[in-house]
Amino acid sequence: MKYQKEVYEFLTTIPKGKVVTYQDIAIYLGNKNLSRVVGNVLHKNDKPLIYPCFKVVNSKGELAENFAFGGKENQKKLLEEDGVVVEDFKVDLTKFRWTGL
Repeated sequence: MKYQKEVYEFLTTIPKGKVVTYQDIAIYLGNKNLSRVVGNVLHKNDKPLIYPCFKVVNSKGELAENFAFGGKENQKKLLEEDGVVVEDFKVDLTKFRWTGL
């Protein structure tokens, strides 16, 4: 799948306690319109412990309704274990968004 390697490698650079958006990754790939492509790549991630796709939220900071590894409840649990505060299945991007792109 096109962009898979780049997306997975990018996931490994996200620091503990931080999140990025689908669009952040799309911009990293060179085209801000690739957000859906990023989502498709993440949905097919077969190594979530190596490539932490749980650290990706939408542009409003909301968790993935259809998070492939146990739904948004599990994404919330994983984010909280990583040090991210989640309230009502949403992350405050002003505090937890990684800006080191």
